Amino acid sequence: MERQPEGVVRTPGATVNEAQRLLDAGKPFHAHEVFEDAWKSGPEEERALWRGMAQLAVGLTHAARGNTRGGARLLLRGAGSIEAYGTGPHSLDVPGLAAWARELAERVDAGGKPVDAAASAPRLRGASRG
Repeated sequence: MERQPEGVVRTPGATVNEAQRLLDAGKPFHAHEVFEDAWKSGPEEERALWRGMAQLAVGLTHAARGNTRGGARLLLRGAGSIEAYGTGPHSLDVPGLAAWARELAERVDAGGKPVDAAASAPRLRGASRG
């Protein structure tokens, strides 16, 4: 599968929209790359937010590829990183995303089976699913 172009500078809204599109398509690693661009090009005070979002996406990637323990660890690390942002800038549902990550981490760690990336993808701006 072709990678996302690297180093693309997007507005925060465009970052969230593009990442959601990729998550919905079952491409969490590609969403991770979008968040990584935001983390590297965004303002210093938001870098931990975007890095945490990238960790959530790559955690889902690992969980979908069968590395459930590694996926669970990354999901929990990402949840911890984004929680410092309260209710969430840029319309991100930070509390919902942290809850989604913790629930998915528990499920994949306990079950040890890969998940369907698209079916387990979170809603970045609202209630999560999966």
